[in-house]
Amino acid sequence: MLCLVSPNQVVPKDHPLRQIKPIADAALRELSEDFDAMYSKCGRSSVPPETLLKSMLLIAFYSVRSERLFCDQLGYNYLFRWFVDMDMVKEPFDHSAFSHNRDRLLEHHAAQKFLYMVVLQAKELGLMSSEHFSVDGTLIEAWASMKSFQPKDQDDDDQDNNGWSDFRGQKRKNDTHESKTDPEAKLMRKGKGREAKLSYSGHVLMENRNGLIVDARLEYATGRAEREAALEMVKESIPGGGRVTLGADKGYDTKDFVADLRENNVTPHVASKQRSAIDHRTTRHRGYEISQTVRRRVEQVFGWLKTVAGLRKTRYRGRERNRLAFYMAAAAYNLIRLGKMTPIPA
Repeated sequence: MLCLVSPNQVVPKDHPLRQIKPIADAALRELSEDFDAMYSKCGRSSVPPETLLKSMLLIAFYSVRSERLFCDQLGYNYLFRWFVDMDMVKEPFDHSAFSHNRDRLLEHHAAQKFLYMVVLQAKELGLMSSEHFSVDGTLIEAWASMKSFQPKDQDDDDQDNNGWSDFRGQKRKNDTHESKTDPEAKLMRKGKGREAKLSYSGHVLMENRNGLIVDARLEYATGRAEREAALEMVKESIPGGGRVTLGADKGYDTKDFVADLRENNVTPHVASKQRSAIDHRTTRHRGYEISQTVRRRVEQVFGWLKTVAGLRKTRYRGRERNRLAFYMAAAAYNLIRLGKMTPIPA
């Protein structure tokens, strides 16, 4: 008996992904020329980059633990097949396709451009503020054991237990030590008295109207990473021509950072410390109080990225691969919010 059914018929008409898919497809169409340049005109057929990027979105949406598990679900999950434009009979691709094509996506900055296209759609719909923003950073634990943090000039064969000896009582610093598992991860702690962990530093620039991500960064975890990344995002992602405000916590209240913001025509609405770089001329305004209230919404962004999108701990080695995942998770967060603010397509 022959039964003709398409994935589109199986997905409910009011499913939330029906609002998200047109936005994601529109962003991918804008990148078609970049995708054409990623692959040779000859050779065996490969998994389209559009499919890989949309697969990464699904991994973030549904908290899929691994790429292997996602490909297993792709064999029987009609919702996933519909979202990545696969019919009912096409064989799912192997999980190794992510590893084989990740370097191409990195070389052409596909994830960063995709996030930019999603942000551009939100701007065109008038859903983003062009005047008021917030910034914050968080530590993302690296997928590396503390026992792997060894002297840089030391080989694994130099110690007992295959190089993984007891490190208690030893002084270890990023200048002299590195992780043998992920050398780019840095030893960092959230505050005084807190446990130091091998980490990367994630940063988000949020607009204050609807809490959408304007820009995102994943950098090395250093004491200056938050302010350096914030200044970089301000210069690249906030439109010039008019004065804007930037809300932030006390970690950004330094003379250098405040001076750099004012030089770029940005009013620093940072939380003031006891010896603050801002004075009553800034804090006396009602707008400062509003910025300090709204900026806390950025914690919702980090909460979603870590709990739902699975970024509490990195999945890959090296900053560039983890940066790719961070960009796609940020795009997934925006798509969810945009899907709630746009009507379901007919």
